[in-house]
Amino acid sequence: MDLFDDASSLPIQIEPGVSAPLTKEQKSFNSLIKKIEARRAVLAEWQATQPAIAQVYARDLLPLQEQCTDLQGQLAGAYDAAHDRKGVTQGERNKLAALIVELTEAVLEFKSDDDLKRLFSKYTQSDFDEQEAGRLDDMKAMLEDVLGMNLGDDVDMSSPQDILKQVEAQFHAQQGAQQAAASTRKKSRREEARAAKQEAEQKQMSLSIREVFRKLASALHPDREPDPAERTRKTALMQRANTAYENGNLLQLLELQLELEHIDQAHLASIAPERLKHYIKILKGQLADLDTEIETIEHGIIIDFGLPPFAAIRPKDLQVMLAQDIRTCNDQIVALQQQLAVAADAKELKAWLKTLRMHRRACPDFDTPF
Repeated sequence: MDLFDDASSLPIQIEPGVSAPLTKEQKSFNSLIKKIEARRAVLAEWQATQPAIAQVYARDLLPLQEQCTDLQGQLAGAYDAAHDRKGVTQGERNKLAALIVELTEAVLEFKSDDDLKRLFSKYTQSDFDEQEAGRLDDMKAMLEDVLGMNLGDDVDMSSPQDILKQVEAQFHAQQGAQQAAASTRKKSRREEARAAKQEAEQKQMSLSIREVFRKLASALHPDREPDPAERTRKTALMQRANTAYENGNLLQLLELQLELEHIDQAHLASIAPERLKHYIKILKGQLADLDTEIETIEHGIIIDFGLPPFAAIRPKDLQVMLAQDIRTCNDQIVALQQQLAVAADAKELKAWLKTLRMHRRACPDFDTPF
């Protein structure tokens, strides 16, 4: 549900009277309106930023990343050629082998390459595809254990998007099964009373929205307007009202009323407490929908940019990160090109290898520029 289209910037707030402070419900109403306005601003910023970010990513960053990957593959091949040269010591061969494994793993993480898989196998005595399959199986088992669900055999564990899609499908399936089980189970009197109360509240909330819409429709009906220009304006406003009503968007209906001067501060302050409670429930739903829409956008960005799962990001942060990634890729390309030149010169390569120190860990790490 898109809660931002045609949103008015007119403020909806209940002002305290001279001798009458705001009630608890009025304060809650005002607080929800402010939160919704803040979420709208965030959503609007994402909607305005996303296309530009996607364009820069595809046009500027992606080609650089592909160039980096290609150069890493070339460098792995150059180190392999150097590994088999005469005059290379065993210590130098060990370092070159570790560098080749590191480079082939980095490239194969992003694309499949049979030549690099053969290099990986040559220096690890293991099959990359089998090793990767085992790693993904371990990841799947861990996720299933943590989430308490079976992801099935069709999920692509190498695709974060596919994993998320499968987790959501399993979650909804579990919810559906729980609801089905609950529907067949005989409800207690307390559960029946709660369900009846929720149904009555939902009906009253719908009536509240319908009442606001009915007043707007009566004032905006274009067929009742003789002036052509005014009829065109009212037709556009009626379309906004219809969309807001179909989406159950109370706030947009109230904003339209304010825009048309059918409500004022006195009207807002005079809303009956019971009606205001229904308004509050509706606005809480709208706020939750906005949060979901924003979270969906941000989660997709977190996956695309490989950020930590619960990273807090803003549009301007993403622009900074993208610019930094572009600078980093350019620096890596220069460094990789320099390393290719070093690898081609036996004397320079020996001197450079002498400066490297192997760390004692499962996967050797070097102070390399890539």
